[in-house]
Amino acid sequence: MIIAAAERAATEHLGRQWACEGFTDLNDRSAHPCGILRGEPFSVFAKLSSADDGRVQFTRELAGLALITKLSSAATPTPVATGIAEIPASAAQGTRWLLLFEALPERTTDRSPDDFRAIGRTLARLHEVHHTHFGLADLDGYFGPFPQDNRPVPASTWPDFYAGRRVRPMLKVAVDSGNLPGELAHGIERILDRLPDLCGPEVRPSLLHGDAQQNNFLATPSGAVVIDACPYFGHPEVDLALVDYFEPVPAEVFGGYGEIKPIDDGFAGRRELWRVFAYLAVISADGQNPWGRRHLRRLADAIGRYS
Repeated sequence: MIIAAAERAATEHLGRQWACEGFTDLNDRSAHPCGILRGEPFSVFAKLSSADDGRVQFTRELAGLALITKLSSAATPTPVATGIAEIPASAAQGTRWLLLFEALPERTTDRSPDDFRAIGRTLARLHEVHHTHFGLADLDGYFGPFPQDNRPVPASTWPDFYAGRRVRPMLKVAVDSGNLPGELAHGIERILDRLPDLCGPEVRPSLLHGDAQQNNFLATPSGAVVIDACPYFGHPEVDLALVDYFEPVPAEVFGGYGEIKPIDDGFAGRRELWRVFAYLAVISADGQNPWGRRHLRRLADAIGRYS
């Protein structure tokens, strides 16, 4: 059923019959099952969701990428047909959804220094796009599986937006999950009380990727391509903090960024502050497993630093 749904969408996209000739599994690279359906004259990247709100998630992801394409020079993949295909419910499973893009030639391993510089330059080009307010009035997103509220806040300052739209909502989710110890929740409240003093100089709202960890950029022969974005206008250091919050990146990422925009000297001291909401998301989703417990330790270290 999955292949048939993708073939129908690709046939509509191409204007003539498209057939799948093979499949490459990419499940180890994504929170969703995904892979490449090989065919001619293009192959199709497909990502599967069985979530009740799967269509909403994918619709917002497509809208976010379209916004990035409209406002910046950053490259994004081309949706296949509408970009979303429905797999009707069966006796065994409910309705599922496919997110479909034209597959791109990419290096998944052994990225070169130029590949990493391209990630930095792409982030900098996004951050050259500005707005008058933090947030994004017309488009909410998802950070991982969690809905993300992008509405601007009345005060229109970064500390207020970061507290009200990023940290406090994820703190509630983490507490409700039962995975966040009470002492860590109290520590985050202490950080929130200090945010105006911790956030550094006020900045112009910049267009952010929103989930800029390094695997959310494809390394292609023509440069970095943005995927899995949840954009809004925010502090550019958030993207810089998330690019290596799962695993280290070479210095070329930050060197490439610096070719276009300077990085404030205080960023290193604020890096963990911008990761707090992301740590909470990992803990909420996976706090009972080794991966989640690792982020509990990292969150505890951040609380010790800033509270």
